[in-house]
Order: sequence, then C-alpha cells, then structure tokens
Amino acid sequence: MSKKYNIAVIPGDGIGPEITTAAIEVLEAATSKRDIEIFTKELKAGGAAIDAYGIPLPQETIFAAKDSDAVLLGAVGGPKWDNVEPENRPEKALLGLRSGLGLYANLRPVVVFDGLEAASPLKDPGKIDFVIVRELTGGIYFGKNGMYQSGDRLSDGTVKGKIAFDTESYSEGEINRILKIAFDLAMKRRKKLTLVDKANVLISSRMWRTLASQMSFDYPEVEFDTLYVDNCAMQLISRPASFDVIVTSNLFGDILSDEAGQIVGSIGMLPSASVGTPGTPGLFEPIHGSAPDIAGQNKANPMGSILSAAMMMRTMFGEEEVAADIENAVRKTLASGLRTSDIKFVGVDDNTTLAGTKEIAKAVIENL
Repeated sequence: MSKKYNIAVIPGDGIGPEITTAAIEVLEAATSKRDIEIFTKELKAGGAAIDAYGIPLPQETIFAAKDSDAVLLGAVGGPKWDNVEPENRPEKALLGLRSGLGLYANLRPVVVFDGLEAASPLKDPGKIDFVIVRELTGGIYFGKNGMYQSGDRLSDGTVKGKIAFDTESYSEGEINRILKIAFDLAMKRRKKLTLVDKANVLISSRMWRTLASQMSFDYPEVEFDTLYVDNCAMQLISRPASFDVIVTSNLFGDILSDEAGQIVGSIGMLPSASVGTPGTPGLFEPIHGSAPDIAGQNKANPMGSILSAAMMMRTMFGEEEVAADIENAVRKTLASGLRTSDIKFVGVDDNTTLAGTKEIAKAVIENL
C-alpha cells in the first residue's frame, strides 16, 4: 500500500507561485518513483490574501495548514502592499503562520554545491557546509512595541518628539528548547556548535549564553563556543568553512542567514525548515524574498524551493531516499551547467547555460 501525505501549498506573492509549482512538480515526480502519493491544497497568505480577503492570514489558511502533514511556502510581500497598515502587512502572515503552527525553530542549511564555488563572492570559500538554527517565535519581533509623543529634550536641547520602541525578551523555556535542537543537530553533524549573541550589551543575550554554557555539559562531545553577532558577521566572510551549527535569536538569525545566502553565490539556492512540537506540521520555504521585479518572467531560481521540498520529505516524513533523490538530481542539473540568472557567473565559460524556472524544474525531473 502506498504512503500518502497531505501538503498545504501557499504560493504567496511575486515569484512564489512559479517556484512552488516547480517544487511540487519535482516532488510529485520523485515520490511517484517510491510509491508515495502527494495530495496538495493551495492556500492564500501574504499580499495575495490581502487582495482576496483584506487580511494577510485568513483563518481558513491557518486551519487548513494545521490539518495538513506539512506546509510548502513560496514567498510573501512586495511594493504593492507597502502602504497598508503595519499590522496588516503581508509579512505578518509569516509571523502568524509560525506562531499559529507552534514553529519555534528555523533550520537553514548553507551549502556551496560542487561547481558553484566560482559564484561565491569570496575568493576561496572552501567547503562551506553549516546550518543556522534560528529561534522563531520570541525576541524583538514578538515583543511589546509602540509609539508615543514626548516633550522631553535631548542633551543638546532637541525635542524628542515621537518615540518608537520594540522590546527584546526571552524566557528560559524558549531558549532551552531551541538550544536542545541545536545541540542535537550538532551531534548528528561535525559536533561543533557556535552560539551567536550580543552578551556584552544585552541582558537577554547573557541569559542565552548562561543557558547554553550549562547545556553544553550535557553534550561533552560537542565543541561549544560563542561569538558576538558583529564578530560572527565578519567570521562568516573570513572563515565560513569553519562553522558547523550556529544557534541564535530571531533577529540575529534573520540577518545572518541572508548574509550566508550571498556567501554561497545566490540566496536562491537555499532552503529552510521551520519546525516545532513533534507531530505538528512544519513549514518549508526558500529563504529568499518574493522578487516582484522578475515575477512571471520565468527567471526565478526554483532550487531553494525544490530543496525545501526535499527537506520536508526528510524532516517531516523520514523519507530519506526521496530527499536524497531530489538533492542528487539538483547536483546533476548544476553539473550539466544550467544556471538561472541569479547565479552570477553565467556565461563566464562555455560550460554554463542560462535557463529559466521551468527549464530548471524539467531538468531536475529528468535527472531524478
């Protein structure tokens, strides 16, 4: 009897519909070879939901996502919705999905595939293969915030006027559960974990460092160290190959993972997984944005979305063979020289060929 999985698909905005279509085509081709059936249901979130329903995250989307086995997301946002009220922006859909599904850990593997070394802006990137574990439902994005008027003056006499504030706060429970995921992941990899914080300035970071240091005693095989976030940003450029697992807060993880996307040559190559309590559906998405400037033009790189589908099969369902099939097909496709325009060295030599979203997806399926 074949296995069956129900996947909620949220194409979103910009290039989201194109890349999710490519990912589902590849996923269906890969699973059909393993006697696995995939059933998909398309849902709206982000700008597409604002246009249809007036809000970025309808309850129907939350309910259907919770009822699925996993969620595949494209991207949300774009200049079309820049002037909507802050509480109604497309990006609120992401925060709402993560919170609504109880997804507190974001896993972002950063890998330079063979043949793409020249696409990296680094002269000698080395063998880059690390994972950023980012806390997702706490910190400054979910803390108290607001704005008020003040008649007080600064030291030079300037009137303060409006004051805006955002609060960074974390509980021990929030920190410990993400640290455990990171330590466990390090044990499965090269047994090295780096905590990134700003403990020289932030009290919340000091608690991260204290709790991580305490937990490290439970993992004596893991080499544990710490870096301030500004130093880590530099080290990711100077010695990216030395990292194995990085664990950090919501804000710092958001910034560092985008930096990592450029290290590998294109942010379009990187997948991600957002997970929480075992048994609840995870959310899988490429780390790039909606790229509205190229939407609908068959220019988007679908690799990040395709690899997110592979992560979904491995992380949610334990379908290692399907995940490996997809990843190997991606490697073969890249080895053949096909490149979307975001990979910057297209045309440098005779072995590379510029290809569109549909052509990449077709090639990956042929290479399965």
